[in-house]
Amino acid sequence: MIRVVLADDHAVVRRGLTGLIESTDDLVVVGVAKDGSEAVALVREHRPDVAVMDLQMPVLDGVEATRAIVSEQLGTEVLVLTSFSDHARIDAAIEAGAVGYLLKDAEPEVLLDGIRAVARGESPLDPRAARRLISRASPARTDVGLHELSPRETEVLRLVVSGLLNKQIASRLGITERTVKAHLTSVYQRIGVADRTQAALWAERHDLGA
Repeated sequence: MIRVVLADDHAVVRRGLTGLIESTDDLVVVGVAKDGSEAVALVREHRPDVAVMDLQMPVLDGVEATRAIVSEQLGTEVLVLTSFSDHARIDAAIEAGAVGYLLKDAEPEVLLDGIRAVARGESPLDPRAARRLISRASPARTDVGLHELSPRETEVLRLVVSGLLNKQIASRLGITERTVKAHLTSVYQRIGVADRTQAALWAERHDLGA
C-alpha cells in the first residue's frame, strides 16, 4: 500500500480527495491536514510515502511545508496539488523539493496515477506547468555536445532527467550529495544553464534519456 498524507485548507477538498484515494486498492490516507504546519507534523508522525500538498494554506504555506519535509529526509516525497500554474509558484515548489506538480482541475485518475508515479520515484508534471517551465527557461548553449561532459557528469544529468533529487542521485551512485552538487555545478557551467530544470530540458533536447 502507498501511504499518503493530504494537506489542503478547504474541508470539501480534503473530504473529496480522501474519498477518491480510499476508493483504490493500493493507496491509503494516513493523515489529513488543514495547513502546512499540521502537514509537517503528520509526516513526522506517519512517515508516509507521499504527501499531497496544496500551496496556499494558513499558518505555514505549502512551499515552506515542503521545504521542511524534504530537509528532514523523512522518506516522504511531496506532490503539489494546487490551482496555481504561474512560474513563481512552480519554481518555488520545485526549489523547495517537490517532485511533482499537478493542478486541481486534473481528472481523478491523473491525480491517482500521479501519486503512484511519485511513489515509484517519478516526477509527474501537469502539461500546463511544464509549458510554463519551458517558456521561462533561458536559452542554453547549443554549441556544447554531450561529448564535452565527463562520464560521471553525464550519468548525474541523466538521473536529473529521470526526476531524481540530489540525495536520491547520491544514493543511486554511491557518492555524497555534496559531490552530486559539484557535478551539477560543473554541468551548468559547461552547457550554459542556471538550474536543474534548464539542464533537464537541455538534456532532453540532446536525447539524453534515462
